[in-house]
Amino acid sequence: MSITDPVSPAPTAPLPPLPRTPGWSRPTGRGVLDLLTEGHDQLHLLCAELSTPHGPMDSRRRRARIDLLVATAVRHLSAEEQYLYPTVAAVLPDGRRLVEQEIAADLAIRRALARLHRAGQAAGEGLAIRALTVRLGRHAHQAAHLIFPRLHLACTDEELVRLGNRVSIALESAPTRPHLAAPTRPPWNKIIDPALGVVDKVRDVLTGRRTYPEL
Repeated sequence: MSITDPVSPAPTAPLPPLPRTPGWSRPTGRGVLDLLTEGHDQLHLLCAELSTPHGPMDSRRRRARIDLLVATAVRHLSAEEQYLYPTVAAVLPDGRRLVEQEIAADLAIRRALARLHRAGQAAGEGLAIRALTVRLGRHAHQAAHLIFPRLHLACTDEELVRLGNRVSIALESAPTRPHLAAPTRPPWNKIIDPALGVVDKVRDVLTGRRTYPEL
C-alpha cells in the first residue's frame, strides 16, 4: 500500500484572524488591487501634467503640483511595502524574488523623489521629473502585468478587501516626504512610517505644503 503525502494548504495573505462575533459578515471596502491601480493612475496623471510642454504653469502652481506628486508617490510606496509586498512573498512561489526586485526599484524611485523634492532650478526639476516618470511607469507596469493578476488568483476576495482596508489606513498615516534611510520591510516600517508621517504632516502644516488635491 502506497502512502501519499498530505496536500499542503495553499498559502494565504498574512492577515490577523478576524474576531468570531455573532452575526459577523464579510468585510466591506475596496479591494487592494483596485486601490493600488487607482494610485498608479493618479501618479501617471501627475507626471503627465508636469511633463507636458503645453500651457506652462506659474512657478507657485508648479511647485504645488510637484509637492503633490512627491507626497502621493511616497504614501503609495509606503502602503505597498507594508501590505502588498508581504502578501506577494507569502502567496506567490517566486514572491520573495519579486519583492526584492520591487524594493530595490522603490529605493530608486525614492531617490528620484528626493531629487525632485529639493530641485530648485527648472533644468534640474525637469530631469528629475523625467527620471521619476520612467521609474513610476515601470513600477505600474510590473504591478499590472506580473503581480496583480497572480494575486487576484491566489487570494480570496475577502483577503483582497481586508488588504485594501489596511492599505487605506496606511496611506493616511504614511510619510509625505522621501526618507531614504527608513525601513522598507515589516515590522519596522509599520512602526516607523506612521511616526515619520506625523512629523511630515506637522512640517506640511507649518510650511503650507499641500499633499492632497484641492477640492
